[in-house]
Amino acid sequence: MKAPPRVRQSLFSLSLASSACVGIVLSLVIAPPAAHSYPAFQAFSEKHSGRTVNCSLCHINDNGPVGNEIGQIGSLTKDELARLNLARAAMAPGVNVDSPILNEFGNHIIKTVGRAKFLQMMADPAQLAPALGDKSDLDGDGIPDSREYLDGTDPLNKFHGDPWLLFVNNLSRNWPHVILAVIAVCLINYGLAHVIQGSSLLVKLRSGK
Repeated sequence: MKAPPRVRQSLFSLSLASSACVGIVLSLVIAPPAAHSYPAFQAFSEKHSGRTVNCSLCHINDNGPVGNEIGQIGSLTKDELARLNLARAAMAPGVNVDSPILNEFGNHIIKTVGRAKFLQMMADPAQLAPALGDKSDLDGDGIPDSREYLDGTDPLNKFHGDPWLLFVNNLSRNWPHVILAVIAVCLINYGLAHVIQGSSLLVKLRSGK
């Protein structure tokens, strides 16, 4: 027994609606999340320091998170997408973050201040430096990460920082070696001076004979 035309049309419409709903749900689940970049922090660091600062300040890729290259949204695997979503859900501070599009400094920022506060700071990126404090020094160069953010230098490169601060920090760390080197140079110069003086006297003695 066939269903009446109106009933069949209703069932067909219901089937189309169900398929559309399933398609929308699947697209939300399967499709990669939208990429977010935060140029306000980069712009502030550039303006404050006078240096050129690119996306590698916080991101793995120099060109930011948008694209299909390594460290960008389009290249992420299923497991990496899961890690990205967990990082984006870290709204409160203190959560261990391992975003596949952020470098160590970027993950450290989110862990320290939380994503909720980080998003609020977009209106005033200068707040990030005091929020990070002066304890963290990821590259071990003696310059706090917060200072490197203000200076526009790489917080993950111990050879990239304010030249004067690097000099002072290296001198304070290695002063015993510096003193020994100075003493060694003085002794060498003293010895050379006496060798030259002795050679000169020897030449005079020989010429006198």
